[in-house]
Amino acid sequence: MQLSFLQPLFDRPGPWATVYFDPAQNDESGAKRRELSVREACRTLEEEGADAATTEAVRDALPRIGSAEDPAGRVLFAAGGEVVLSHRLSRPPQRPIACWAPLPRLTPLLELAGQDPVCLVAYIDRTGADFELRGAAGTRSAGQVEGEQHPVHRTASSDWSERHFQLKVENTWEHNAGEIAEALSAVYEESGADLVVLAGDPRERPAVHERLPEAVRRVTTETEHGGRAAGSASPALEEAIEQARRRYTRHRVEEALDRFRAGRAGTDRPTEAVEGIPALVEAAREHRIDTLLVRPDGPELDRETWAGARPDQVAARRSDARTLGESDPIAVRADDALLRAAAVTAADVLVVPPADEDDTDATDIPTGGLGALLRWTYETTPA
Repeated sequence: MQLSFLQPLFDRPGPWATVYFDPAQNDESGAKRRELSVREACRTLEEEGADAATTEAVRDALPRIGSAEDPAGRVLFAAGGEVVLSHRLSRPPQRPIACWAPLPRLTPLLELAGQDPVCLVAYIDRTGADFELRGAAGTRSAGQVEGEQHPVHRTASSDWSERHFQLKVENTWEHNAGEIAEALSAVYEESGADLVVLAGDPRERPAVHERLPEAVRRVTTETEHGGRAAGSASPALEEAIEQARRRYTRHRVEEALDRFRAGRAGTDRPTEAVEGIPALVEAAREHRIDTLLVRPDGPELDRETWAGARPDQVAARRSDARTLGESDPIAVRADDALLRAAAVTAADVLVVPPADEDDTDATDIPTGGLGALLRWTYETTPA
């Protein structure tokens, strides 16, 4: 997950009100629950010291979150008397979350709006394809491509002229498969999609697949469900797309954890992965974090660290923060400080799910719940 969309949160000082809000159902009882939720969130902010103007801005914004537009809810970040950023959630919070803190509360966002990959779906027939992007922000059209329109249908005759016609039909199919593959590759690159799902004609679909560039083909899967024709959507197609997204996410996490295990300290080469708050804050200060790994159940996520006004002013101890040029560092959660640093340096962030109890190889990866793959390492010079 890239956190660049959070940049407005780091362009101004805190403290910050953060509220993860789940709108109730759009009925009378739902409206009452929503009203109670708004009241409870604002009461929590007031008890934790939020100023009146910021609390009032949150109180005005929360009732506007509706279950029709945002069925899973939204997160609001407010400071200085205004809501600075509101972001749609893809999963509703399991419990109310409202807090007033020096930094925005970001870790719940990873799970609730989190690492749902952007999927490019291509609905293919023998004359072209329609493209659609699906992500945490919803679904939108990504254009279409039309190939040659004639001839596209075979005949049943064995006459020589008809066989010649059938050859032309197959040539049209092949030509259109190439056109679709070329357009699909361009949309994939321009959109920043993470994976591709091909749906539609059972003959044209694999022909498109095999013509894709290797880099695109590696993240492409096919489904026999759905197609380009109106009314061809189905629950089976939706499930196939979601399965592809889950496989992609699982593969990315497994790949990152393999790199993390291989790069941990203890090898005879420079460390390519770090864990533990002291090592992580050092890497954050030097902009060396390439991928931040966060296990939400980790015991060190809420460990006290110290931060300054700049995202790279972060330290494990107060005295260290002062040496970085910050005269008045503030105590913050370790996960919030590291996520802020990751966001402004364009580092990727991956949520590591809790390991199964019988998976002894991964129960504490990364140690404490926070780890990082590094952009570069220090070469050690032999004495």
